[in-house]
Amino acid sequence: MSDLSLEISKDFTFDAAHHFGHKDEDHPFSRLHGHSFAGTVTLRGRPAADSGMVRDFWEIEAEIKKIRDQLDHRLLNDVNGLEHPSLEAIARWVFERLDPALPGLVAVEIRRPSCGERAVVRRG
Repeated sequence: MSDLSLEISKDFTFDAAHHFGHKDEDHPFSRLHGHSFAGTVTLRGRPAADSGMVRDFWEIEAEIKKIRDQLDHRLLNDVNGLEHPSLEAIARWVFERLDPALPGLVAVEIRRPSCGERAVVRRG
């Protein structure tokens, strides 16, 4: 069993507004609008011998909270690095900020459930 690796995932949500400046002025997405976003952070690793855990979910949640606090109830266009806040850009932004704090991070998925849309950034 010691050669097995496991994947664990933690979900989170945030509500935020954005607009897309690359659309025509009369396009609905060029106007300010908001979404309820959902995300999933996935880590891969070997379970620790003493705990059997890849990583304590509480530790993962604490790191996600730091990111969530920067996004929740914000205008995403005003967040440094999210001037063009597509799902792809948000997923990459979250991944880049969590990567140093969460060894074993393999994927970040960001969804707009009401639209049926998602973007996933995956390592390698």
